[in-house]
Amino acid sequence: MNLAYRDIRHNLFRFVLTCLGLGLLLGVVLAMIGIYRGLIVDALTIARAPSVDLWVVEANTRGPFAEASRIPGDLREAVARIAGVSSAGSITYQTVEAEYRNAKLRLYVIGYELTRPGAPPEIWRGRPIARSHYEIVADRSTGLNLGDRIRLGRNNFTVVGLTRDQVNSGGDPAVYITLADAQRLQFDLAPPAARIAMARGTGGASRDTVNAIVARLQPNASVDVAAATIHRWKHLSAISQEAQELILTRSLVDRARRQIGLFTTLLLIVSAVIIALIIYTMTMEKLKQIATLKLIGAPDRAIIGMIVQQSLALGLIGFAIGATLIINVKDYFPRRVVLEPDNVLILGLIVFVVCLVSSGLGVRAALKVDPATALGG
Repeated sequence: MNLAYRDIRHNLFRFVLTCLGLGLLLGVVLAMIGIYRGLIVDALTIARAPSVDLWVVEANTRGPFAEASRIPGDLREAVARIAGVSSAGSITYQTVEAEYRNAKLRLYVIGYELTRPGAPPEIWRGRPIARSHYEIVADRSTGLNLGDRIRLGRNNFTVVGLTRDQVNSGGDPAVYITLADAQRLQFDLAPPAARIAMARGTGGASRDTVNAIVARLQPNASVDVAAATIHRWKHLSAISQEAQELILTRSLVDRARRQIGLFTTLLLIVSAVIIALIIYTMTMEKLKQIATLKLIGAPDRAIIGMIVQQSLALGLIGFAIGATLIINVKDYFPRRVVLEPDNVLILGLIVFVVCLVSSGLGVRAALKVDPATALGG
């Protein structure tokens, strides 16, 4: 006879409710782990999208994501002629707000040259940009559909393609347009402002300014050698892809990453305490029954087995409920939730260990019970 199974059947409704409550709590823990991982992935998505080896930016800056960087766009040709560079392209980044279906839509606009590095890494639906003006590829999280028209600045753009999971570190969905359109969006003034600039003699400035030049190297080329060549130009800086990712994770999203990590740790501690209290309380409520079992000669291993089995059943069923819930709703979160198999496995092992430790508290209380208490009123 399995005592744990018998006891669970006797209090089935309460056991199911306890598993459900614990499952919701563990689901929140798992969601926070997924948000934590998602924050890192989002921060690196845009930087990894061009698939390049080197970022050329303004001198004494740390790239287009951590600091403002503006350099002449025609430097792409000089970068492309450096030994070891196979291709180079100019790229711009800017955040804009647009009207779409009577609502404000915040977008991260990326401008790139059609025949050079910087294009969307994947076209999920539709086609890439083929014309030099007024076409746009948008991330599907924008809510835009193929054929939709959206106004950016003073021009209307037609959605010709959709991509997936392209957002910046703040969670704003990315859209891709040609470099010429992006520069016009960034530097064109409204007519009154343009007239004032012309009157002041500042209206004829060159618009060929970009935030960075990205370069791909040949297979056997050295990133350090190419970067050293660019550093000798004095007015430019060169950052490797690895260094760019390090800047993003340790600078741009570091505070948010640490805060979410701390909150996740606190949730894990709270979950462990709650599991321990639940199991200890369940054991204390059965002290008289345990005393009766001792009185009729039940061995200690049977009592220990009952408590440990109930503890593990409670934790594992609650964990399964929480994991199932989060896996099915994670796509509805406003920010990306990334759940890797190793995250789920590690949390499952933590729950298993916590249940074993918590059952130890119950076992200790059960073994101290005097069988004579079963004869009390």
